Amino acid sequence: MTWKRVATAAVLIPFAVGLVLWGSTALLALATALVTSLALFEYFALGEAIGHRAYRFWTASCALLLIYVQWRAASIPTYSLAGGLVAYRQSGWFPAELVSLEGAFFLFVLGIACIAIFTRRPLVETLSAAGISCSALILVAFPLSYAVRLHGAGTEGPRILLFAMVIIWVGDSVAYFVGRSVGKHALAPHLSPKKTWEGTVASFLGSLLVALVFSRFTTVPLAHLLGMAAVGNVAGQVGDLLESAYKRSAGIKDSGSILPGHGGVLDRIDALILAIPVVWYYWIVIYSPQS
Repeated sequence: MTWKRVATAAVLIPFAVGLVLWGSTALLALATALVTSLALFEYFALGEAIGHRAYRFWTASCALLLIYVQWRAASIPTYSLAGGLVAYRQSGWFPAELVSLEGAFFLFVLGIACIAIFTRRPLVETLSAAGISCSALILVAFPLSYAVRLHGAGTEGPRILLFAMVIIWVGDSVAYFVGRSVGKHALAPHLSPKKTWEGTVASFLGSLLVALVFSRFTTVPLAHLLGMAAVGNVAGQVGDLLESAYKRSAGIKDSGSILPGHGGVLDRIDALILAIPVVWYYWIVIYSPQS
C-alpha cells in the first residue's frame, strides 16, 4: 500500500506544483472544476450508499458556477465583504448581484425548488435529495472554490496557495508515518481508528516546519506564515475527520478508487477542502496584504 501511495504522489505532486506556480488563474479554475466535479460525484455515491440520491447534475452545474464566480472575483481587484458573502462590481450584460456568490446560491435554491416540484421521482426522496445536494455544494464545492480565489490574490497568491497545499501534504505524510511507528493514543476512534494524537501533533509540527522553509521564498513575514500554517493544519485535520464521518455514515472505507493507494479524489483532498478557505481568510482578514 505504501509504495502505491508514494508512486501516486510522485506523479500528481509535480503536476500540481507546476500548475499552481506557472499556470494562469483561469487554468487553475479549470483544474479546480475537474477536481470538484470528481469529488462531488464521489460524495453523491456516499449518499446513494444510504439510499439518498442527490440532484447530481444540477448541483454539479451550480458548483461550476461558483468556481466561475470565484475566478471573476479573482480577476477584478475591487470587491467588498457584505453579510459574509462576497459581492463585487462587474461590467457587461449581467448585474453584479447575479454574478456573485449569493446569486449562485440563490440560483441553486431556485433550481432545487423547480426540480423538487416537477421531478418524477417518488416524493419520499424529495427531502433527502435536497439535503444531499445542498450539503455537497456547501461542504465540498463552495470551500474548494477558494483555491481559485487564493491563486488570484496578487503576485503572492500562487505561492500562498502552494503553501496551503504543502502544509497539508507534509502534515498528512508526517502523521501517517509517525502514527504507524509510535502512535498509541487514538484521536477519534469512532471516526478513524488509525489516527492518533501522536500523529496529530507531528502533523502540526510538520506544517510549522513548512512555514520556516517557505519564509525563504516569499515576502510574507514568518509570523504570519506560522499563523497560516497553524490554522490551516487544524482546519485540514478537521476536514480529514469530517470526511471520515461521511464514509462511516455510508459504511464505505474509501470514497473511490481512482487514485491507487489513496482511494478517491475526495479522500485525497478532504483536508484541503477546509484548509484552503481558512488560509484565504487569514490572508485577507488578518494579514490584509491590501492595507
